[in-house]
Amino acid sequence: MKQKIVIKVAKLCCEKCKSKAMKIVVNASGVTKVEIGGDKDQLVVIGEDVDSVKLTRCLRKKLRYAILLSVEEEKKEEKKEEGKICILPWPPTTYCQYPIYCDDPPPFCFIM
Repeated sequence: MKQKIVIKVAKLCCEKCKSKAMKIVVNASGVTKVEIGGDKDQLVVIGEDVDSVKLTRCLRKKLRYAILLSVEEEKKEEKKEEGKICILPWPPTTYCQYPIYCDDPPPFCFIM
């Protein structure tokens, strides 16, 4: 389960503070991506099975201020197949064709 975690920390104004916060977050298990968002006071962590409470506590110990704002599940976009239209001559003696929706068209079926 891929998660997106947003943690508000004290302003990360200097490079030393940024690197300190990044080191803590990157060392957590399951983290794949870290971004600084907001007005340089939010860490956006993306990863799989990340313990958000444990991560917030570690940040709070080192930076003295950290609040867990949100934990969201990232959803994967799935492509849905639309029903295929098969044009079969019906009745066989006339030239009228009616669309028939089918999943596995027979070999003589024309797919549009």
